[in-house]
Amino acid sequence: MAKLRKGCAYRRVERPYTRHSKYKSKSFVRAKPNLLIVKFDLGDASKEFTNKIDLVSKEHLQIRHNALESARQTANRVLEKGLGKGNYHLKIRVFPHHILRENPLASGAGADRMSTGMKKSFGKVIGVAARIKEGQAIMTLRVNQNQIKTGKLALKRASHKFACKCAILDV
Repeated sequence: MAKLRKGCAYRRVERPYTRHSKYKSKSFVRAKPNLLIVKFDLGDASKEFTNKIDLVSKEHLQIRHNALESARQTANRVLEKGLGKGNYHLKIRVFPHHILRENPLASGAGADRMSTGMKKSFGKVIGVAARIKEGQAIMTLRVNQNQIKTGKLALKRASHKFACKCAILDV
């Protein structure tokens, strides 16, 4: 299996390239990878909580779906150990929809017969990413007053999984 590239390779937000062709069958991306994020809502969504804490991005960037899933698992682990299963509600507020592509170039013996170089390069789908704007909430956590310290710790640990600076805001 190919090695996963660093998050900084896909961090920059650029205009998505849309393929336009005179042939309809070539005007769209055929393969969409499976989304790694298992759940977008964790904890008890129906319960009333007194406080709301947001994890907010301080810059424009793209966050890949595997980083979002990693942050979700990290935050959930801290919350379940510290608060119990039904004493919080964690919601991921962004959805990864932007398709990331890569044009793999072969190197080594016999590569000249396999590779076409950059001719007609559209790239193969390797993942999806969520586009984040500056000041946009990535995750929202609802807890009670006496559980704020544990909630902030969980969001701080989740922020370490992203390739950007994040702020934790009490709303």
